[in-house]
Amino acid sequence: MSDGSKIYRRFAREVAAPAGDIDLGRAALLIAATEYPQLEIDDELAHLDSLAVSASGLLCGDRDPLHAANVLSEFLFDEIGFRGNREDYYDPRNSFLNEVLSRRLGIPISLSLLYVEIGKRLGVPLVGVGMPGHFLVRHRDLDDLFIDPFHGGILLSEQECRERLQTVTQAEVQWDSSYVAPVAKREFLARMLRNLKGTYLAGQDYPRALSMIDLMLTVQPHGKYELRDRGVVHYRLGNYSEALNDLQSFLTTVPSGSETELVHQLVGRLHRLLDD
Repeated sequence: MSDGSKIYRRFAREVAAPAGDIDLGRAALLIAATEYPQLEIDDELAHLDSLAVSASGLLCGDRDPLHAANVLSEFLFDEIGFRGNREDYYDPRNSFLNEVLSRRLGIPISLSLLYVEIGKRLGVPLVGVGMPGHFLVRHRDLDDLFIDPFHGGILLSEQECRERLQTVTQAEVQWDSSYVAPVAKREFLARMLRNLKGTYLAGQDYPRALSMIDLMLTVQPHGKYELRDRGVVHYRLGNYSEALNDLQSFLTTVPSGSETELVHQLVGRLHRLLDD
């Protein structure tokens, strides 16, 4: 079995666990291992442990939510120096947890994952928040305390989250409180994978995009649009039989309409290519 196959199998076992038992840090490092096959995952987890040990001395046993959030933010962003990579936001390394730990650079979702994982080790219950366009963290036991790791771990109220969304979208997106609801661990991982997939597709790096889609379909097996996208990527790579299988499967799950017209055309083209 190749190293790649082993990584996929390990990732599949991790995300198949009951939701509460999924280890986000380990799963994120398994995603990274598709790019870095020699990655020592236990060493990277030990790095997270070490950061948590250093932060624990600053908490002094006080797990008050506001105090804990302030201490964690000051430790990770002011003392250790983690920060959002504004200069090269779409660098794939910003999404790989091992690179985030090494370079101390990330994007909102990878820095949020780091924040949640350190909190977990300290007994501070934190969860991810998938606000449109900008991932955040919230304390599980408070409804109105949000943390923005990309911007140095600043603390926000729901009203401030709302104002930020209105600014970013130029008021085109109407606020809904569900935007700051906690996201499940599988959705957390799927969103990381979608970010990487989008980056690779934009760069026409189809082999890497295919790897991310394969992992996404492991997290969310019924992702019909991921099936469509995988079919298109297989087509770009010249894997015509695989492309045809995925696209035909997609068409069985979606009613005929404008969004399926191009897929039907591509299926017809694939039939001609395979019949030649």
